[in-house]
Amino acid sequence: MLDALAREAIETAEELTDKHYKVEGRASDGWLLVDLGDIIVHLFSPDQREYYALEQLWENGKTLIKMQ
Repeated sequence: MLDALAREAIETAEELTDKHYKVEGRASDGWLLVDLGDIIVHLFSPDQREYYALEQLWENGKTLIKMQ
């Protein structure tokens, strides 16, 4: 599922710009980073999301989109 989400994010970004983007990490590790230039998308498996709890690190930050 993480690979499909990353692929869709990149395909959509590439349709909107003339740039090429990349994915870091492996879905089997439970965490992918999608580098869209000025925007970084972190995709986590449920277990990894719970473990890293990034929402707590950024609790004072502004949430633009939250998807589960």
